[in-house]
Amino acid sequence: MATLLRELPSLSSILSAYASISAMIMLLRTILNEMIPTRMQDYISTKLSELISHRFSPNFTYVIEERWKAVDNETFRAIEAYLPTKIGSSTNSLLLGSNDSHSITSPPDIAIPIDSGVVDEFEGMQITWKLYSKENKKYTYPREKRYFHLICHKRFRENVLQRYIPYVSKTAEDILKKRDILNIYTYSQDNGWDSTVFKHPSTFETLAMDEERKRFIMDDLDLFVNRKDFFESVGRAWKRGYLLYGPPGTGKSSLVAAIANYLRYNIYDLQFQSVRNDADLRSILTSTTNRSILLIEDIDCSAKVSRDRNRVKDQEEDSSSDEDNAEEKGNRFSLDPGATLSGLLNFIDGLWSSCGDERIIIFTTNHKDRLDPALLRPGRMDVHIHMGHCTPVGLKKLVTTYLGIKKHDLLSCIEDRIQRIPVTPAEVAQHLMKSDTPEVALQCLIEFLDEKGLEKEQAALLKEHQEDLVKKGKKVVPIAKQDMKHEESDNRSIYLT
Repeated sequence: MATLLRELPSLSSILSAYASISAMIMLLRTILNEMIPTRMQDYISTKLSELISHRFSPNFTYVIEERWKAVDNETFRAIEAYLPTKIGSSTNSLLLGSNDSHSITSPPDIAIPIDSGVVDEFEGMQITWKLYSKENKKYTYPREKRYFHLICHKRFRENVLQRYIPYVSKTAEDILKKRDILNIYTYSQDNGWDSTVFKHPSTFETLAMDEERKRFIMDDLDLFVNRKDFFESVGRAWKRGYLLYGPPGTGKSSLVAAIANYLRYNIYDLQFQSVRNDADLRSILTSTTNRSILLIEDIDCSAKVSRDRNRVKDQEEDSSSDEDNAEEKGNRFSLDPGATLSGLLNFIDGLWSSCGDERIIIFTTNHKDRLDPALLRPGRMDVHIHMGHCTPVGLKKLVTTYLGIKKHDLLSCIEDRIQRIPVTPAEVAQHLMKSDTPEVALQCLIEFLDEKGLEKEQAALLKEHQEDLVKKGKKVVPIAKQDMKHEESDNRSIYLT
């Protein structure tokens, strides 16, 4: 025994050998870090972890990414809605927040933070969920890539896929249908779709619109929502297009809000100025969810997307090569040319229109005649709704809503005036809000209508005078165009394509 102890190395020799080995390992590690790229190191590390996990771990992992091929992963969205209902004592951290800008005291929403998990039980199976995130460098503009890990025992693998996942999707569908809070989304190149709580008070009950038109729109919406099997049987995408057109202040935005509140659909409000090109537009539109409204307001203001191509061509041929035209031509060759009519039509009615179900597409415009006919044909804008100036029926609705009365001696005078003088519902509402006393508010409205009627008569006299001067061969200075008739174009309130 003593001989054996004498043959053992001393403590100083052991420490010296340990220091030499450690130095050698650190040197090799430094060399490998310099020679092997970081992404290759991550790949090797991941593969080694998978190999060890596969050999020795009893668990199996499903990975559910936020994006599935070219569209948002609906399974990921279902999990996001389902997991907050399963938070228990096993959850160590939660994400709290509220995007309700209307009330600071509103209860916060609950979400799962990154690198945190939730434990769920289903039919005797224990299932662990974990949320992860990493930067996706595959794109020109780096994006966050989120994904869930579903961890279960290997012997439950098939049951999880065939029974548990369908249960999660069905539960999430019920949750989303019963949601009390709607969101409105806006798009930016930096953050994608950002949302805030949508609490617009407009409903079909408050709209200054005749009952027949309201009932038609509601019946059309109900028919659309309940015809999933019909759309599948005839081979069409499950979507519906509405064109709202008319002068400013006639209630187009209020009608959009009423439709959203009626269907309980979120709104995706897209501004074309934030879209770089058609590929970007396709990615943006396919990232919207089912059971939603895609809103594009004032589409006539986006020349590349909406203008009548024949008219634009004629204008370009007739235009002179002044400084403004030179600048406009120079902008056509920018790196981000913007979305085009072809790109928009491809999503609305092309092959990409089938990427999503139960979607309402709404365009608004002040000038329907400026739109390209390709946007207006059946299958794209299915229903054309003309939002005109205030009518006697609309007046009564506004008076009831704002003043709480149904009858008044001054109403007949106002009704007579609005049939002769074009006035928008917004203008009527503005003057009804000037006083809580009905007589004072109605008198303010009468004074406004008389003043507007006088301006209309003066404009008509001036126009007539200028026409006489032109006939006599005298030169006149043109005056700005004024709206001296109730509406251009169509007298129909609703037009089905």
